[in-house]
Amino acid sequence: MKQLRIKNYQALPADKLVFHCHHDPSRPPKHDRSRSDRTGGGMSNRKSGTQEIKVVRRVLDANDIMAGQNRRLFKKRNVFVLNMMSSPGSGKTTTLEKTLTRIMPEIRSAVIVGDICTTNDADRLACSGAPVVQINTDEFGGDCHLAAHVIEKALDGMDLDNLDLLIVENIGNLVCPAEFDIGEDCRVVVLSVTEGEDKPAKYPLMFRECDAALLNKIDLLPYLDYDRRAAVNTILQVHPGMPIFELSAKTEEGFEPWIEWLKNKVKSKVGAK
Repeated sequence: MKQLRIKNYQALPADKLVFHCHHDPSRPPKHDRSRSDRTGGGMSNRKSGTQEIKVVRRVLDANDIMAGQNRRLFKKRNVFVLNMMSSPGSGKTTTLEKTLTRIMPEIRSAVIVGDICTTNDADRLACSGAPVVQINTDEFGGDCHLAAHVIEKALDGMDLDNLDLLIVENIGNLVCPAEFDIGEDCRVVVLSVTEGEDKPAKYPLMFRECDAALLNKIDLLPYLDYDRRAAVNTILQVHPGMPIFELSAKTEEGFEPWIEWLKNKVKSKVGAK
């Protein structure tokens, strides 16, 4: 397993090193703009926080440039990239463990894991036999998301020509990762039944930006006061028509539809590589 401890954002000028963990209201959501060729809108005219918004816009615009470079590389190498996001404790790593077991070696896979500290998740995923790169952000302030240039650095030494699928397990957070394009083809959010039915309403950007949702830990439903249907309806209110896969990473109940969906997505890009 390869471990990276990125110390600074060397791909960005010094005045763009400040990252803010909130959505810039002057910036259109990604589903309303091209991920690879976006033209910027106007700056916010708010009297309070105007300078802060400008800094955020500059950081995000620089990130989009690098994300476009990543996307072109992945297209050239014919690799499907999945950005998997969630809050901490959703069962994202266990879901990926079970997913890799079911799709490999048919789909040649690798994983980039983002965490502030430790290699715990990467160590677990490496047991699948997939190449794993660990990114720790603690040395530059414990950043709460992975940005496009960090992904670019993590690709160094990775044999993309012998990969079909690259999974990025983003840092556990329902806010910042949704705002940073990394050059992925698809985004998936994992929501566990232990988090409450209203999470999609509280963090709507994440659910609007993702292409599918996994409702995890359904094996715990008999022991929880949880309205499963309310959770699904809330997701669909935020993102109408979004595919939702209700499953248990522990028991693997409900895994088949998720695996079939993922395989079809990968094969639609990779084809007969």
